[in-house]
Amino acid sequence: MIEFRESPKAKADMPTLQMKNLCKSYQLGTHELRVLRDINVSIYAGEYVAIMGPSGSGKSTLLNMIGCLDRPTSGDYLLGGQNVAVLDDDQLSMIRGARIGFVFQSFNLIAQLNVVENIEIPMYYQNFTEHESNRRARELAHMVGLGDRLGHRPSELSGGQQQRVAIARALSNDPLIVLADEPTGNLDSTSGADILTILDRLHAEGKTLIIVTHDEQIATCAERVIRLFDGRIAKEEYNKR
Repeated sequence: MIEFRESPKAKADMPTLQMKNLCKSYQLGTHELRVLRDINVSIYAGEYVAIMGPSGSGKSTLLNMIGCLDRPTSGDYLLGGQNVAVLDDDQLSMIRGARIGFVFQSFNLIAQLNVVENIEIPMYYQNFTEHESNRRARELAHMVGLGDRLGHRPSELSGGQQQRVAIARALSNDPLIVLADEPTGNLDSTSGADILTILDRLHAEGKTLIIVTHDEQIATCAERVIRLFDGRIAKEEYNKR
């Protein structure tokens, strides 16, 4: 059985993720483009949070900040109590590999590898033994309903099955947070519903989930919805569950 860290639903003293007065701007010639402005948000262990906003609201930039794919221009970003805003590229890469599980809209599987091998990839960089990574990858594949597809490559899988592999891969390093970017965007309604059911189950088991979406229906699956507008948090809402 796959074991995850205990993540109580009740708010702990220290957030798993905390952004304080976080800003991000880009220099375009002599013009400064301010994309994120004074973002203040805390996400606690076991929460399920959706981030929404219109095109140009800063969703993608905030996703990059949360995923340690970029650094803020100013402000602090604490992940697991560590201020990752001050880390260099190599250090950020280590944080991504150890503390963040990514689920992408386009799956991002390696075509030449089978299901087990794709799931194993993050563990390779975390110094798992070959035996341990193979065992865990197989267990995760069974957990997402792919126990009969272990030797199949992405081209032999449906879109929904490929996203199941991506979710299993995201869980392989037992991350602090699972970050999903439009995880049902390339799927039909049935496959999309299956993926949301898996995410619901992970939430029930205590995983911390952050989903970026433009779909109001998908956002209702989360406990909390953070709405961005013009680079600021315009509103936070709590869904009835």
